[in-house]
Amino acid sequence: MTICLVSIDHYENFPVASLLCPPQLRAPITAIYHFARTADDLADEGTASRDERLAALRRYRHALEAASRQSPPGEWPQVFALLQRQLVQCQLPLNLLHDLLDAFEQDCGNPIYDDRQQLTHYCQRSANPIGRLLLHLYGVSDELALQQSDAICTALQLIDFWQDPSVDLPRGRSYFTKQDLARHGLTTADVLRGSDTAATQAMLRELCDWAEALMRQGSPLVFSLRGRMGWELRLVVQGGLRVLERIRAMDHRTLGARPRLTTLDAPVLLWRALCMKRPPSRQGAGA
Repeated sequence: MTICLVSIDHYENFPVASLLCPPQLRAPITAIYHFARTADDLADEGTASRDERLAALRRYRHALEAASRQSPPGEWPQVFALLQRQLVQCQLPLNLLHDLLDAFEQDCGNPIYDDRQQLTHYCQRSANPIGRLLLHLYGVSDELALQQSDAICTALQLIDFWQDPSVDLPRGRSYFTKQDLARHGLTTADVLRGSDTAATQAMLRELCDWAEALMRQGSPLVFSLRGRMGWELRLVVQGGLRVLERIRAMDHRTLGARPRLTTLDAPVLLWRALCMKRPPSRQGAGA
């Protein structure tokens, strides 16, 4: 959670070495991507038990700590040899990489979240660090930009959740909160059956509106970022909004099927990225 016109494998919402990425940033972005993708595989792929996954992630965290001390990481040299160089050259914030690992460890338990506050707290570790790492690489650190980045990244993570129930539910993983389920007369057991109903459609309609509101809240960031990063972010934002369109076109029936973007969506995304308008200035508001 993907939805950006870049070279992406399966780690969601992550622009990797696209044509719009400045050449000097391709190495650190690629290093972060492979770090996150490998951790994602440890948490999700294969037939390992929960305890085995957690043990592997603990070793992975130790390897990260070793890399940060410029010590040989041991396991996963293909990941940490590159990341180790970027930790020094780009002064990557180590706490953000640890936040990602916290989220992957959390995923191993397939938790059910009580409410949207708990779910967004998970997104603060699973998605928002990616945006903050990219802003760090571009030298952007002002508080408004960070808040807008968080809104976009959380929106992208939520869009992935509402796009992927047909993938997640067979694994026993649900991101529908107890509070949202109860408001629509549903339980976690109901959605784990994987059947679209009028109630699940109504719930997903509401959840997609929430994700869109967050995306639009963060989207002014595209006008604050110069050059290639601003244009890449425009495509990310428009890609997320396009996935929501696909979900709505299916009448929010994503428990049984997954909407996808294809290369045919590229002209639409490019045009919409080009046509994005700067929000009106708030200067003098209330005068």
